[in-house]
Amino acid sequence: AGPHGGHRSPQGTQEPVRDTRDPLPRSRAAHIEVIPCKICGDKSSGIHYGVITCEGCKGFFRRSQQSSLSYACSRQQNCPIDRASRNRCQHCRLQKCLRLGMSR
Repeated sequence: AGPHGGHRSPQGTQEPVRDTRDPLPRSRAAHIEVIPCKICGDKSSGIHYGVITCEGCKGFFRRSQQSSLSYACSRQQNCPIDRASRNRCQHCRLQKCLRLGMSR
């Protein structure tokens, strides 16, 4: 290495040492928050039951697994699940959770 901590190239010229650290270090949780919930698109809070989800979908999935609940869809079993409509059809929301890989 040269006098300034760089690396010598075969030609003998000085190359700067690259700083590979992120200039704005972020915690893992803060980084996950920019990823939307895979179920409804709301702001995620982390990886829950194997999928990046918001607190609402995490709690919904937890409650759906605790007892022998049976949800039924009153439509064609293809209800949209987004932040605004996620509470309208529990059957379709649970199916989306399972389809995207949530498991106990």
